[in-house]
Amino acid sequence: MIGATSTIFSIVATLVQVVLLALLGPLLIGFMAKMKARAEGRVGAPIVQPLRDLRKLLSKERLHARHASAVLPLAPMVIFAATTVAIAISPLVTTRPLLGSSADVLVIVYLLLTGSIAAALGGLDAGTAFGGMGSSRAMTIGALAEPALLVAVIALSIQSGTSNLPSIVSTTMAHPDWVSGPSRLLALVALVIVVIAETGRIPVDNPSTHLELTMIHEAMILEYAGPELSLITLAEAMRLGLFFSLIANLFFPWGIDTNGAYAGLALGVVALVGKTAIVALGVSLIEIRSAKLRLFRLPELLAGGFVLSVLAVVTGLVTR
Repeated sequence: MIGATSTIFSIVATLVQVVLLALLGPLLIGFMAKMKARAEGRVGAPIVQPLRDLRKLLSKERLHARHASAVLPLAPMVIFAATTVAIAISPLVTTRPLLGSSADVLVIVYLLLTGSIAAALGGLDAGTAFGGMGSSRAMTIGALAEPALLVAVIALSIQSGTSNLPSIVSTTMAHPDWVSGPSRLLALVALVIVVIAETGRIPVDNPSTHLELTMIHEAMILEYAGPELSLITLAEAMRLGLFFSLIANLFFPWGIDTNGAYAGLALGVVALVGKTAIVALGVSLIEIRSAKLRLFRLPELLAGGFVLSVLAVVTGLVTR
């Protein structure tokens, strides 16, 4: 009976995480756009504007290039599915999601990498110059950012003695002094750099630009329209919310449910919204005070993130 109750709680918690990120991701994008507009002296669009845009796209017609293959319509579904699975098994509002035992560092990284590859293949499938340019740039950035992401999280797993993300969160809560340690601080800076690169924010990419020679992510989705564009946009917003949530919970896990109680689950939802809003505000401040880097300068930034993640691993091994 206890096992059945625990399973029901895990199912409910998993559904809550997926639905919450489906709403929170677009709202975070709207919040960051609002902060940037305020800093520039503009009123800006309402925070809920990304949700309105998604609803509008659902009513549009689905269009495909005449010579496109099945890869073009399948790519958004693969991106959305990979992101949803990563959200479902990650410790976002509770450390007891369904299949939380499978939430290994490598599993999460590979799921996110699957979405990145699907997006690049979708951009290449139509055979346009801009799609190929955006895909090649995205893969170049991913090749530099993914190793830094993996090594930074490994630094946390060395300190916790496990590569399972819910266990890392639980051990961090049991040892709050770890948060201020040099290994955690180095890993935090490295992860912030990686997240900015993976989500296409300034100074790596400008999500609000439509200039053909500078855009990266936008170039890959130029051939999408209607519901497929809505799906891929929602998936990217959920991906951003997942990254922000992992930063918040891996380094500041307080508020997340660890006992499998519904009251703790509700508290975890509130805590996650507050912590991700703070992370989004920090990234917005970075964007406001930064200019987009030239493409050939990006390897220097991402290499710096990788070096910081390696230093986090070395420091963790020394101080363990």
